[in-house]
Amino acid sequence: MAAEYATFGLAPATRAGQVHTDGDFQVHRDFMDFVVDGRPLLFRLSDLDAVSPLASDVPPAIFTAQVRGLLLEADAPLPGGRYVIYGCPECADLACGAVTAVILRDGDDFVWRDFAWQTSELADLELNGYHGIGPYRFPGAAYREALATLLDGAPRPRRRVLLIGARVALLARLAAALRTIGIGADITQDARDVPADELRTYGAVAFGRTVTEARRASVRRAFADAGVDVAHVDGLAPVVPVLVAQIEHALDRGPAERRRLTRLTASAAAADVEVTSPCRVRLTAYRLDRLHRTHVHEIFDGVLEPGGHRVALDAGAVKGEAYVVARTPGSVLVTAVTRADGPRGNPAERGSDRG
Repeated sequence: MAAEYATFGLAPATRAGQVHTDGDFQVHRDFMDFVVDGRPLLFRLSDLDAVSPLASDVPPAIFTAQVRGLLLEADAPLPGGRYVIYGCPECADLACGAVTAVILRDGDDFVWRDFAWQTSELADLELNGYHGIGPYRFPGAAYREALATLLDGAPRPRRRVLLIGARVALLARLAAALRTIGIGADITQDARDVPADELRTYGAVAFGRTVTEARRASVRRAFADAGVDVAHVDGLAPVVPVLVAQIEHALDRGPAERRRLTRLTASAAAADVEVTSPCRVRLTAYRLDRLHRTHVHEIFDGVLEPGGHRVALDAGAVKGEAYVVARTPGSVLVTAVTRADGPRGNPAERGSDRG
């Protein structure tokens, strides 16, 4: 099959971390995704939780080696001229599975072909090939220019969060959860005395529900005076997984038009979610009872097609004060459950509210 010309680019992307109720977790990863013909290549893989080799937390020498490999300035790491395009976000071990492709030169062009899912040294294209992806032919000059920008010391994401609130025990648990998934977190009562150079290391500042507007304004001024464009998070609930999800969303600084998960609302009857490409979506409800204990309900876990979808909610799962968290492999959204009930429907009624 002849490779047709395609455009090549790079865009910042995030694999959102998560703290599970059983104590398990998945790490937060920032990486550069490959953009082919204006669309992230990862979006063509609907149920894949993976990152490219161009991750921000990779040591500089290894990061440079990955870039030079994609430029074919180093030998392929796998037999047959194969390179890892996406790998396991937890350990990067080939045994966990990776998307690989052959990368070669054809004149001045670069060609990516024979995409496959690979768990050992040799790829089985007949059994595990991605027959609907590629081959792609990228003009050499644009391809080299896009990758060369990564060798010029591009700024790395700020993966630290400043936590401000009155509930010290809750903030300590939140900080521990964030550090577990690879996000730095510090706790303070105010930011006025924090040096400007330190403020510039934060990507987000999160406020507890009891923080006054006057204190919030003071913190915002401190960051503004330091010249920092920082995301502000207003904590929805004293529930660590909900706060982690809010912070993960705030730290995702990738282009909004290249996110898979674009909308989430919830009533007592249903959650409405919208995605831009086929992907696995998980919906989880968190409910606070009268004693402020947290109850967790897994609502939905499945692959959804592009568009809007309505997922029915069990009334007991969202009784009283409740929140819904939606996750795809690279995006997360949080919403409070409103009390205005809408019509009930079947779980994941596909395309039910498309315009």
